[in-house]
Amino acid sequence: MVNATPPTTPWTFEGPLATLWSIDESATLVEGQTFCLSGRNGDLSDAHAGGLFVFDTRILSQWVLTVEGATLEPLGVDRPDPFHAVFVTRTPPPAGQADSGLLVLRTRHVGNGMRESIVVRNVGMQSAAVRICLEAGTDFANLFEVKEGRVRSRPAFPDGDSPNLLCLRRDDPSSVHVTAVRFDQEATVEGPRITWDVRVAPRSEWRVCIEVTAMVNGTGPTLRFPCGHVDDVTGPVARLSRWRAAAPVVDSDWPQLDAAVRRGIDDLGSLRIFDASRRRPVIAAGAPWFMALFGRDSLLTAWMSLPIDRELAIGVAETLAAFQGHAVDPTTEEEPGRILHEVRLTEASDLSLHRGNAYYGSVDATPLFVMLVGELARWGCDHETIGSLLPHVDAALDWIDHYGDRDSDGYVEYRRATDDGLANQGWKDSWDAVRTADGRLADPPIALCEVQGYVYAAFRARAELAALGGDTAGAAHWTRRADRLRTRFNEDFWLPERGWYALGLDADHRPIDALTSNMGHCLWTGIVDPGHAAAVAEHLLSPAMFSGWGVRTLATTMDAYNPVSYHNGSVWPHDSAIAAAGLMRYGHVDSAHRLIEGLIDASAAHAGRLPELFSGLDRSEVGIPVRYPTSCNPQAWASAAPLLVLRSLLRFDPEVNHGRLWLAPTLPASMAELHARGIAVADHEVSIHVTGERVEIEGSTGLEIATRPRPS
Repeated sequence: MVNATPPTTPWTFEGPLATLWSIDESATLVEGQTFCLSGRNGDLSDAHAGGLFVFDTRILSQWVLTVEGATLEPLGVDRPDPFHAVFVTRTPPPAGQADSGLLVLRTRHVGNGMRESIVVRNVGMQSAAVRICLEAGTDFANLFEVKEGRVRSRPAFPDGDSPNLLCLRRDDPSSVHVTAVRFDQEATVEGPRITWDVRVAPRSEWRVCIEVTAMVNGTGPTLRFPCGHVDDVTGPVARLSRWRAAAPVVDSDWPQLDAAVRRGIDDLGSLRIFDASRRRPVIAAGAPWFMALFGRDSLLTAWMSLPIDRELAIGVAETLAAFQGHAVDPTTEEEPGRILHEVRLTEASDLSLHRGNAYYGSVDATPLFVMLVGELARWGCDHETIGSLLPHVDAALDWIDHYGDRDSDGYVEYRRATDDGLANQGWKDSWDAVRTADGRLADPPIALCEVQGYVYAAFRARAELAALGGDTAGAAHWTRRADRLRTRFNEDFWLPERGWYALGLDADHRPIDALTSNMGHCLWTGIVDPGHAAAVAEHLLSPAMFSGWGVRTLATTMDAYNPVSYHNGSVWPHDSAIAAAGLMRYGHVDSAHRLIEGLIDASAAHAGRLPELFSGLDRSEVGIPVRYPTSCNPQAWASAAPLLVLRSLLRFDPEVNHGRLWLAPTLPASMAELHARGIAVADHEVSIHVTGERVEIEGSTGLEIATRPRPS
């Protein structure tokens, strides 16, 4: 095995990680580009990689509440909304007693800062004199420093003296950072500590409302949830309510599926980013580490989320089109027509990979962009929007031909243009993700198998868009290109002696022969020769690949397999959902059902929420899906995975551009009923009711209903 030293860029950091709370010990709140990661009693401690972050900067690293000098005991956390939690705690009981006389409720809302309401309730029979102390601290560290445990010692210091205000300030050579903590009950402020001395009568309570905001050089975002305002009319509450109301309602005799869909919908709603300069929202990749727009993540998430809301997919496509590459810039890897890897839509743009506004080092975002525009047309997006995106589609296809295919061999490959860039630029973008069966790192430029599948699907999408516009010659041209690519791919990537597709081709056009989950994406896009599909299905569900919870990124039989690695043996829910969709596409229904059942069982083990990834340890060995230390939770494409599962079970494929809707539900043996109400297609909503072999459709779309799977 060849070992290599990993790059030191933030996105590929492989050193020791900061200490995280376990999932069972933590609580995460998210609203737009604000998130808070705390313990279950509501405290924030710089001993853990948590805190309150606004635009990727930690504005609170310490937030510890004590009552009578004691740390509060957590009793439970209620999270009615992604940005709202109630921490129910109590003071420790006196020595020799089982019960405490003081309950403490901390109600927290995040959004451009934080509002916290603290209620101390005396449930005892005697009046209580109570000292309540809140200690605040911040370091203004960026999220990469926090994640990697390399925060420099640079605490902010108290500034000013007021009975209703604590300011924590740090002066840098070019900026002044301030976290302001305001409270509506006067207190004693000494250094970073706020103290209230109060008397609480029996069966009475004392409360205070606190606002936390941040400023750089005197300016900062407006707090979403200020004290004294009615929350049900604020932006986040109204937006989430509209999102939930518009989303399909799923009701089945498999409650774990219903819960996963509901949780996914809520999490997707919380990860949306609303930028004042754009008409429609986009979506952040995930909390806590990637609260920014990522090309690949947003495109796949938008594609999977179309049954909820077409507006999100349009917003993603339009925003990525606005940032599409125009020039050749090796420092950012920008190239004409290229779709970006990552952009920060905030003033904190210095936190992007190249300390600039955008970084373009992605090999797959560009064909995925074309795929999404084609899918939008199939779902009935208006002609004006599709027409406005077509020049960007053609620019993306030009990139595929002139920059993506670096050696003119007909395949799209990547090699980073700068040592600061990502060494691997597919979805498995960690530095060590692309290896041969015996563990050697592949030499770039590398042509990944799934990327050729995306390009194939992009060519097919462009052919359909041409036909939609009456361009029969263009439709024929792109169809021929797709067919040629499919033929060559199956000649060059198929390994007959192995019975699977190569992960990719290396610099010498030699197959990278590792057995990986990437070929599940090839099923999804339709580039797989039907004669090879059964072998692919068999491998994906083999003991080496299927953990019982999902498909491993790398088979256990490969030398580089590590079940607790980022991309060399872990399980990614979106990856497994895509594989299941591909299995359904090729008619391997039983295999798809096994994979879907494992994935939904994994969601149930996480209270309905699928994390970004989890360990590849086998279910027969460990009866829970074991967490990965720095997994985002929630994460966008993991949250969208249950929606793709739902679509796969329904085999629901609109083709509004051809006047039809393909629908052929197939349920696992453990299910008898599935009802999906309010799926938006074009300007209509349909509801689908499956009971055994019986299928009913409510709602008129004006489309021909084809009660069979869409042909590949």
